[in-house]
Amino acid sequence: MTQMETKMIGNKIAEARKKLNISQAQLAEQLFISAQAVGKWERGESMPDIVTLNRLAVILGVDLNYFSESFPVGETETATGDSSHETSSGGPEKKPGWNMSRGNWVDADFSGLKNLHEKFSGSNMQRCMFNGSDLSGLLLKGNHVVGCDFSDSDFNSSHIRGSHLDNNIFNRCVLKEAEFSGCHISGCDFSGADMSGTTMKSCDFQKNTVSHARWSRTSFHDTSLTNIVFDGTMEDCSFENCHFKNVKFEHVTIVNTFFKNRSLKRIQFVDCQADPITYAFLKNGKADVNGITLITT
Repeated sequence: MTQMETKMIGNKIAEARKKLNISQAQLAEQLFISAQAVGKWERGESMPDIVTLNRLAVILGVDLNYFSESFPVGETETATGDSSHETSSGGPEKKPGWNMSRGNWVDADFSGLKNLHEKFSGSNMQRCMFNGSDLSGLLLKGNHVVGCDFSDSDFNSSHIRGSHLDNNIFNRCVLKEAEFSGCHISGCDFSGADMSGTTMKSCDFQKNTVSHARWSRTSFHDTSLTNIVFDGTMEDCSFENCHFKNVKFEHVTIVNTFFKNRSLKRIQFVDCQADPITYAFLKNGKADVNGITLITT
């Protein structure tokens, strides 16, 4: 980070502090640091780390993007390595420059975070908040994420690879065209999530809540599904070479959905409906179709 960037962030800290009418010493006391440290930040002589910035944001009543917006245009690195993006008007678009890869984040509130792209790989995250964050195009590799809340966040076209996701909340998240590959996903809550175009390849998907999720063009390939209850409508989806254990489809309308497995006997269907082609795939896999009503129209 350049001296100019450090100075700009220092100015942002000073501006927000003065709006609250608190002294450097009072701010330092809330952060459990010295007043001299705050003075150095505001003079642009040093820079708080991302965890301290998160605490600053809470104390000063701003979000992390308040600080990131002070980066000069063209100086931050993007996901593709370019120094800037062009907006529709032809001008450069500001991008935050946070690189949170290979970090160890615990009990932090990152709600509203934007434009991380590949800058979060290899991190351990525990009990962090990401509510309403723009995580579209995110690339996660080798992450261990436990007990975090991503409610109402946008994961559109994100790629999550070789990661462990345990007991996280993805309520109402947008996961359109997201891809999970080689992941262990357990005890997570995807209630109300939009899984349109989501792909899961070689994953372990177990004990997750998927109530009222949207299933359209969703694909499961070589994935183990355990203790899952599907509901709602499932259209243009596919389950190919998957392993099922204690999987239930309850009150589901299943349309144009592909099942390719040696045996589908472990799937339970309760008060479901299926179109003829889906029904044929299920019968071919020796599924118990007694709980399915054939849609003939």
